[in-house]
Amino acid sequence: MQTTTRTLDARGLNCPLPILRTRKLLAQLAAGETLTILATDPGSVRDMEAFCGQTGNALVSSESSDDGFRFVIRKPEVSA
Repeated sequence: MQTTTRTLDARGLNCPLPILRTRKLLAQLAAGETLTILATDPGSVRDMEAFCGQTGNALVSSESSDDGFRFVIRKPEVSA
């Protein structure tokens, strides 16, 4: 079972701030740890998918609700 290491509340922030703050927090995590991001910017869905594809981070889940969006990203394990 995965454990969320950190949570980023990016609700109310518009592009590119959710991605910039996500990048900053992921840099502080150890390999294999996860970050949950809460956002309200509709562009966040596309942005998080592209960000993970470009950086090698895993988009574990992406959910939408009336309150906005919730993403879980896992920092990749370091290969030896």
